Amino acid sequence: MSDIDWLTARPIAHRGYHDRSARRIENTLPAAEAAIAHNFAIECDLQLTVDGSVVVFHDGTLERLTEGSGPLPSRTLAELRALKVRDSDARVPTLDELLDLVDGRVPLVIELKSKWNGDRRLEQAVAPILMAYSGPACVMSFDPASMATMRGLAPNIPRGLVADHFADGKDWGHLSPGRRLALRHLMAAPLVWPRFVSFGIRDLPADAPLLLRHFGLPLITWTIRTPEDWRKARQYTDQITFEGFDPDAGLPAA
Repeated sequence: MSDIDWLTARPIAHRGYHDRSARRIENTLPAAEAAIAHNFAIECDLQLTVDGSVVVFHDGTLERLTEGSGPLPSRTLAELRALKVRDSDARVPTLDELLDLVDGRVPLVIELKSKWNGDRRLEQAVAPILMAYSGPACVMSFDPASMATMRGLAPNIPRGLVADHFADGKDWGHLSPGRRLALRHLMAAPLVWPRFVSFGIRDLPADAPLLLRHFGLPLITWTIRTPEDWRKARQYTDQITFEGFDPDAGLPAA
């Protein structure tokens, strides 16, 4: 039995079990509380404030989710605390607050958001916090250098590679074609020594993640929202990262 069987034991709630109509906004403590109540694992995103605090937030800028504007990494923690999350009474939580809330009750699948510029301060801040946490938790990133850094800083925390096709465009166009090819095919695996892979459902099946799965690495997939995606996930992967429905209630409506 693998020591990370907890990673695939239950569906993973994408950014927590969020529902805007219920005022549970992604990556907030109410979304995490709802995931715990349903015994779902929690996927979340980490970034660093300008004054070195680790916060749970996905976007690089504040406009979509808060009443603020501009890049999150330029704000202090105190400035973020002063901002309301839209359609909610919640605030942007810190990693410490999330860990205190979860307290080992469900697994945490934590994505480290990379700036792709070699800045490794986020990993340096996250590693000691997670090493002091006793609950099931793993880290992952699209950027293999982030996970290679975590391998050195906290080798006992399970690491994963996040990937998809890395198509040219607004998300990945800043990377060279050769680098995107290497990322797509998980060519950094020997450097990272990943314990799992998280691969985008739209680009499955794909040779590299399925080959690693054949050799025993769990394969999870994101983000499942439709019956078609869930059927594909059941065919090719070991667990889903989902949003917008309750997997325990069956397939979402088409």
